[in-house]
Amino acid sequence: MSFSFKIVEEFGVLSESGTGWQKELNLVSFNEREPKYDIREWNADHDRMRKGVTLTIDELVALKEILAEMDLDEKI
Repeated sequence: MSFSFKIVEEFGVLSESGTGWQKELNLVSFNEREPKYDIREWNADHDRMRKGVTLTIDELVALKEILAEMDLDEKI
């Protein structure tokens, strides 16, 4: 069984590890399926990835609403 992916759109880097891997938010199509919003770590060439989380647009909107309601200033 073959596995394929295509990064359709890159939104931004959330963090970078000491080894150069970056945790990113991207829109990714896995196995030629409908693209999903994806948070995971990628190597510099984007040819290797680590485990991550994929979200539909509805889940991304729900996450945005949750984050907007959080008082993150007290967490910093």
